[in-house]
Amino acid sequence: MRSGLVAVKVGMTRIFTPEGVHVPVTVLQVDGVQVVAQRTQEKDGYSAVQLGIGTRKTKRTNKALRGHYAKAKIEPKRKLVEFRVPADKLIDVGAELSAAHFVAGQFVDVTGTTVGKGFQGVMKRWNFAGLEASHGVSVSHRSPGSTGQRQDPGRVFKGKKMAGHLGTERVTTQNLKVVSVDEAKGFIFIRGAVPGNPGGYVFVRDAVKKKLPKEVPQPAGVKAAAAKAEG
Repeated sequence: MRSGLVAVKVGMTRIFTPEGVHVPVTVLQVDGVQVVAQRTQEKDGYSAVQLGIGTRKTKRTNKALRGHYAKAKIEPKRKLVEFRVPADKLIDVGAELSAAHFVAGQFVDVTGTTVGKGFQGVMKRWNFAGLEASHGVSVSHRSPGSTGQRQDPGRVFKGKKMAGHLGTERVTTQNLKVVSVDEAKGFIFIRGAVPGNPGGYVFVRDAVKKKLPKEVPQPAGVKAAAAKAEG
């Protein structure tokens, strides 16, 4: 399993195929994603790569993290994430990953934090049908109805679906297709919707339930390597 990527969700749009069919896509931007550190089995007990994205002012970075970035000779990043990888898939510290890490046609799993919707009733939160609009029902059309039983067992079971907080959950959407990749601008166009608000961070990995195409770069799509190949 290769390392994943951390990207910024730009928003949704649509693109057209050569046949004129429009495809709804989510635009993800990969900009300034660098390898900050490596985790090895010998030193840390597991194998992983630590990626940073965005920029943060040095004065707003605590002393421990400033030393961490200085060791890697990298400017402070806004967000740090780790991806578990086998030892032979580790990437050199300082390498900058590009959108070409993924190729058009492959499937990916995208993880993000869903849009928060606050306190919601059972109809919106759990798709309850609600009560009837007539036949003696008044005022309580959107109520959940009975939530318990009679004297036996005389209580509401744990896990009962009720009104409450909706959204702001970590969700992974699997098997989303990469429609196209714009390496120059750092854009990845993914068919359909991905969880999260525009401007939020999402984690993109190779789909675990689909076969990995042979043309994907190994161990990763690195900007320096891409520029050298073009030259």
